[in-house]
Amino acid sequence: MPYPYVLLSAAVSLDGYLDDTGPERLLLSGPADFDRVDEVRASVDAILVGAGTIRADNPRLLVNSPERRAARVADGLPEYPLKVTVSGSGDLDPAARFWHTGGEKVLYTTDKGAERARALGIAADVVPLGDALDWRRLLEHLHEVRGVRRLMVEGGGRIHTQLVTQGLADELQVVLAPLFVGDPDAPRLFGPGSYQGGRLRLVETRPVGDVVLTRYEPTVPGTGALPSAADRHWLALACDLAGQCPPSETAFSVGAVVVAADGTELARGHSREGDDPVVHAEEAALAKADPTDPRLAGATVYSSLEPCARRASRPAPCARLILDAGVRRVVTAWREPDTFVTDADGSAVLADGGATVLVLPEFEQRAKAPNAHLLGG
Repeated sequence: MPYPYVLLSAAVSLDGYLDDTGPERLLLSGPADFDRVDEVRASVDAILVGAGTIRADNPRLLVNSPERRAARVADGLPEYPLKVTVSGSGDLDPAARFWHTGGEKVLYTTDKGAERARALGIAADVVPLGDALDWRRLLEHLHEVRGVRRLMVEGGGRIHTQLVTQGLADELQVVLAPLFVGDPDAPRLFGPGSYQGGRLRLVETRPVGDVVLTRYEPTVPGTGALPSAADRHWLALACDLAGQCPPSETAFSVGAVVVAADGTELARGHSREGDDPVVHAEEAALAKADPTDPRLAGATVYSSLEPCARRASRPAPCARLILDAGVRRVVTAWREPDTFVTDADGSAVLADGGATVLVLPEFEQRAKAPNAHLLGG
């Protein structure tokens, strides 16, 4: 099931702390960055904080600018984004400002936590997730039931850690403040955990007043059948590459990217690339990779269209080329229709060869766009 785009937002000291241990909240940002955060809040469908943040900071989590709220309403959106929190116990103060300001609220909790929250009279839609909290179920519910497409997560550190270590954060927006905390008992942005290896991709860096904003995207593919946020980024790139294909009336426009397990891009390609009028995207990409590269065994191939199982122009279909290269994980946006090949099933060929195939249907329309002339659209 599709998830919202998950954006983590936080401000930290130069030594990596979210706060100090004093009785008052440490203000790490200045007026210019508070206004930037307000702008980001106005751009999302929902804002999430953990129960610990509600207990420690008693936040309102509002869009403060009247102009931005008016613009949301003019666009047919609620004046305020949906406010979301997570608590395994359901033990929250019903008088907290979180519940009594802004628009709609949702509390995700356990079955037992839901009983406690309802008994306390928490003014929110209480959604139990079973015996334990499950971030994937939570994100699926937000997307499918509440219509959330962009989710801003503002803390705390435990929530940020869980989303990053589970590969569910699409973007990190971290503001670095010019001060030190130095207290080992103070909360940090990220705690211990089983983080994926590899480097994140720097998207942006810029000063905002006296702080510096940095934006990062994950690069490390998921493992097995569980999609990660990085899988979505790489598949989006494959769909963009499909748009670079020379148009054809007899073949699909497809893009492909080969990515190592540490998030390193090994190769990319698209249909009819260069001076080869019949080359397929996966074929073009794999031809650029070193066949002796040991990283291929742990790599993922991202293709905007399911790799072909049969073809007339070359002896080896793309599904076979992928297996022969040693790749055992493929992420695609769209199963091949019967337009040119009846009962095409590259996924079955890949699965029979020991590969895991994921289809992310939220990218299907994006993958179809450069092929609309072949689909009657």
